[in-house]
Amino acid sequence: MCLIIYGCDAEERELGRQAASGACPSCGGKVQAVDVESRWRLCFLPLCFIIKRKFQCTLCSRRLVLYSS
Repeated sequence: MCLIIYGCDAEERELGRQAASGACPSCGGKVQAVDVESRWRLCFLPLCFIIKRKFQCTLCSRRLVLYSS
């Protein structure tokens, strides 16, 4: 028996933006916090629902990563 899996879908939707503290290390621009909702589906069946906060520079649109010590 052969099982073919297709129809996997990842959907991202922006929930909101907020000003964050700090400056971009490469260009010195302001930083924004973007809340993103991710949904993973397999053939119309929801598998995963995640809300993440991503940081982005307003001038160079570079994605910034926070490192905890």
